[in-house]
Amino acid sequence: MFGGRSIQLVRVFGIRIGVDPSWFLVLFLVIYSLTGYYQDALPGNNDSGAFALATASALLFFLSILLHELGHAVVAIRNKIPIAGIDLWLFGGVAKLERDTDSPWVEFKIAIAGPLVTVVIAALCVLIGIAAAGSDFWAAIRFDPVALQNGGLAMLAYLASINLLVLVFNLIPAFPLDGGRIARAIAWWRTGDRNRATRIAAGMGQVFSYLLIGLGIFMIVSWGDLVGGAWFVFIGLFLGQAARGAVYQTAVLSKIEGVKVADVMDTEPVVIPGDLPIGQALDEYFLRYRWPWFPVVDGFGHFIGLVDRERAERIPEDRHPVFTVREIMRPDEANLRVRTDDPLESLLGSEPLRRIGALMAVDADGRLRGVVTLDQVRRALQGGVAESPAT
Repeated sequence: MFGGRSIQLVRVFGIRIGVDPSWFLVLFLVIYSLTGYYQDALPGNNDSGAFALATASALLFFLSILLHELGHAVVAIRNKIPIAGIDLWLFGGVAKLERDTDSPWVEFKIAIAGPLVTVVIAALCVLIGIAAAGSDFWAAIRFDPVALQNGGLAMLAYLASINLLVLVFNLIPAFPLDGGRIARAIAWWRTGDRNRATRIAAGMGQVFSYLLIGLGIFMIVSWGDLVGGAWFVFIGLFLGQAARGAVYQTAVLSKIEGVKVADVMDTEPVVIPGDLPIGQALDEYFLRYRWPWFPVVDGFGHFIGLVDRERAERIPEDRHPVFTVREIMRPDEANLRVRTDDPLESLLGSEPLRRIGALMAVDADGRLRGVVTLDQVRRALQGGVAESPAT
C-alpha cells in the first residue's frame, strides 16, 4: 500500500508517468521477437529495416498501453479521485488511484474507460489500414506472407491485432483486470456491499488464474512449449496473488472508510513564524524539541514551507540575527499539504508522506490546522482511529 518507486519519464496532464525496471526487459523481448517477425515478412532479409519497424511497433504498442491507462486516470480525476501516477511494467501498465472509488457507478466508469480507449486505437488502425491498402489489410491481419511484405501495413496489422488482444484479455471478468473491476461494480450495485463485491470479483480472478496456470502446464507437458507455458503460469500466479491482495486491501481500507484527515491529525502542531530570526528558531525550537524540521507559517497562519535544522545550522553564527526562517526554508510544495476534510484513504499512496513522515493539514484558505503523520495513518489502519496526542 505504501508501494515502491518507479523511474519517472514525463508528466502528462500533471500525471506522473513512470516505468518499473521490469519494463525495459519486456521492451527488449518485444523488440527482439518483432524483429524476427519483420525479418520473415520483409523481402531481402532487411535486418536494419526489420529492427526499425520492430522498435517503432514496440514503442507504439506501449504508447497504446499508456493511453489505455490515461483513460482510467482522466475519468478518475474527473470523478475527484486523485492519481498517484501511471507505471509501465512487466504486465503492461497500471493507473494508481490514491483512494478507492466511492460508488458502483464511479467504479464502472473508471474501469470501462481504458477498454474504450483501446477500442478507439484498434479501430483507428483498422480504418487507416483499410484506407491505405483495402483488402490487403485484412490479409495482413490474417498474417498472409505476401501482404506482410509491406512494412507499414504489417505494423498497422500488428498494432490492430495486439490492441484487440489486449482488449479481449482485459475484459475477462477476473479481478484485477478491467473486466473484473466492471464485474465488481455490478456486484457492488446489486449487493450494496463493496467488500462483498470485491470478494466476488477476486474469486473470479483466482479461478481465472488457476485456468492460466493449468493451460501453461499443459503447454509445457503436451506441446513442449517451455517459454510460452512458463509465461502463462507466471501470469496466472501474478493474477492470483493480485486478487488475494485486493481482498486484503479492501478489508483494510474498510477500517478507515469515512475517516477524514481531521479525525487523526495532531491539531496543535508546533510551528515556526516565518519572520523569526534563525538564531531564535534554533534556541527556542530545534534545541528544545530536537526535531529535524518544523512547518513555517506566515502572520495569518498560512502554511508557507518547512525549515530544516541542518539548513539552519549551516548559516554562520554571526548571521543568525540577520536571516529569518522564511529566507532559508523550503518553500511550500503543493504535495506537502492535504485538506483537513480529505479522506484518510487518499494519503496511502502519498510519496511525500513516506519521504518526510508527515503532511500538513490545511483548511480551505490554506491555514495550517494540523499535522498528520505516517504513524497516525498506520495506527488508523491497524485498529481504527485513536485520539491524536496534542503537542
